Amino acid sequence: MIFLLADTLTRALAKLTNQEQKRVKLTCFQLQVDPTGHGLQKHRIDHGKDPNFWSARVSRDLRLILHQTGSSLLACYAGHHDDAYAWAQRRRLETHPRTGAAQLVEVREAVEEANPRTVAENEETPPRSADSAPGVPIFRGESDERLLSFGVPEDWLPDVKAVVDEDALLALADRLPAEAAEALLSLAVGEEPEVTPATEPATPEEALAHPDARRRFHLIENDAELERALEAPADGWAVFLHPSQRRIVDATPAGPTRVAGSAGTGKTVVALHRAARVLAQRPEARVLLTTFDPVLARQLRRKMSLLLDEDARKRLVVRSLDDFALDHHEAAVGSVTVATRGMVRRAVEDAHAGAAHAFPWLSPELLESEWRDVVDAWQIESLEAYRELKRVGQRTRLGEKQREAVWTCLEAARRQLAAAGLSTMPRVYAALAGEEDRAGITHAVVDEAQDIGVAQLRYLAGLTKSEKQSSDAPDALFFAGDLNQRIFQAPFSWKQLGVDVRGRSRTLKLNYRTSHQIRRVSDRLLDPTAADVDGNEADSRGTTSAFSGPPPEVRAFDDAAAESQAAGAWIAERLAEGVPAEEIAVFTRTEGLLTRAEAAVRGAGATPAVLDGRADRPAGRVAIGPMHRAKGLEFRAVAVIACDRDVLPLSSRLLATPDPARWQDVLDAERHLLYVACTRARERLLVTAVSPASELLDELGGS
Repeated sequence: MIFLLADTLTRALAKLTNQEQKRVKLTCFQLQVDPTGHGLQKHRIDHGKDPNFWSARVSRDLRLILHQTGSSLLACYAGHHDDAYAWAQRRRLETHPRTGAAQLVEVREAVEEANPRTVAENEETPPRSADSAPGVPIFRGESDERLLSFGVPEDWLPDVKAVVDEDALLALADRLPAEAAEALLSLAVGEEPEVTPATEPATPEEALAHPDARRRFHLIENDAELERALEAPADGWAVFLHPSQRRIVDATPAGPTRVAGSAGTGKTVVALHRAARVLAQRPEARVLLTTFDPVLARQLRRKMSLLLDEDARKRLVVRSLDDFALDHHEAAVGSVTVATRGMVRRAVEDAHAGAAHAFPWLSPELLESEWRDVVDAWQIESLEAYRELKRVGQRTRLGEKQREAVWTCLEAARRQLAAAGLSTMPRVYAALAGEEDRAGITHAVVDEAQDIGVAQLRYLAGLTKSEKQSSDAPDALFFAGDLNQRIFQAPFSWKQLGVDVRGRSRTLKLNYRTSHQIRRVSDRLLDPTAADVDGNEADSRGTTSAFSGPPPEVRAFDDAAAESQAAGAWIAERLAEGVPAEEIAVFTRTEGLLTRAEAAVRGAGATPAVLDGRADRPAGRVAIGPMHRAKGLEFRAVAVIACDRDVLPLSSRLLATPDPARWQDVLDAERHLLYVACTRARERLLVTAVSPASELLDELGGS
């Protein structure tokens, strides 16, 4: 008899106390040892729609709901007696007649008995979306057969065909199997759903192994796997994958691969599972899982611990890329002192001061951007190389005489840094390029890859390639990132560095983290299609969210005091609703504006904790930080404040960009920052400003 866990169980566990969770987990371990359940007090669920549901006694009032057949035992739900029984009585496990996938279906008649005012019969329909006519069913042109092909249960066809607006669709989607809900949401926005091919399972076990079924039912083969599954987060990412995610994880590409998708679509989850798969399938593999930020790297390390056994953990390295490269450099070349950005700026300014009389058209800002994005990034060592470099992705155009002037200044800045015994991170990466010591790495998986730099990508390409690996590890590089979240790096050609992901780029379109309402508003900031310098396009059109929630609030105030008071009241409301303080964040454009965030948090009677990039956020405190520190984080509630007109876009950043050709890059980066900050919110979002507000707030839907 096979033993499986359902995603409904992991979600139910999150609602129980720690002690109750321990008791349920102990019962699951007993079932793993003996799936027949001998020794447990089991009772068949009476008055239910599926005779195979059983209740197992966990404690005096706690019950574990099981679905048992002659060949399988599925742990489905855990809760207090009446709640657990009611859950089972409203559901049945069935094989869908068209798709062949096993589904836990909420029985239509049971829902009607519990709530006679169903979606189809509700007399007071919510406001309609703007793009459809009142009273006209959204799916009026879809046949029953086509709807069934999406996995819609037969019982629910009348309700689906009666839906007349977006809000009713979202309410109905919560009651449908995930593949059906996603397909309907895609249809509603004019996209053709991605459908898993149908199968004809010969046995119930084959139906449980269908790709759509594997996203909600996980086969448990040993105690270690059960322990990892039960300790996994309530959202199930460590155990249950969407078929589109699983296809990417399980693929055997012929070269570097990149997975894209808007915020919250599970790119990091795919990266984690990809790293775990490589380690599981290749006993000789040593994987580097990396990102640009040390705090994010620590989060990745914690998450990977849920996926790996002890042997695999020994073959995994999780570090920020700069930290890993510095350790590699010290071991292979020697210790090095890296100049801070302020040190580089001073060297560039000194060089400019010495040449300003000869080149009055030059500015320190132009020199610094050329140093950062071109000369240092590409490790240009001569004027000739600087002249010949293809400036792919660079908007600033410089003639030959202009390049000579720029080179004269930047060469002086480089000499000044060298005289002080200072290097730069691109120089560290370049020094490692010729080293035979590859730190033992065979594969690299990179999260937040949109912010990877030229020198970093070149290093990764060399790190994972040796004469031994070039033929047998074509999939050594895997990247996860969203071009619309690029905030730190100027665009450049990956292909120019030998990393060609053309034909191996995939886009995820189901948002797990952010509610439909928050995602829809945040997406207004972006172009739905984004292309890199090499022409690889990521199309986010048709992206849908897995759940709905309250609409975001966008407000403007007369002064900072009024804004802080309102934001503080909003935070207090979230705390009163039971949202833990550590699940709330307040973001501002710059660190200098954090005083407004601190005032709002203290006004709510809470304690703020600054996100400084050096430590994880502490429990019991509301996180505050600049927008660029929001990358990779998520919270149940987020307030983005101080979005004033001179703040967003940041006026000083525009003034520091002398070349009008690069202003669009700056504006795009500012949009991306606001988008990143807003999409950290799962359930509630507040965006505020002091009048006059940023024009970007108009795009969000108010000011």
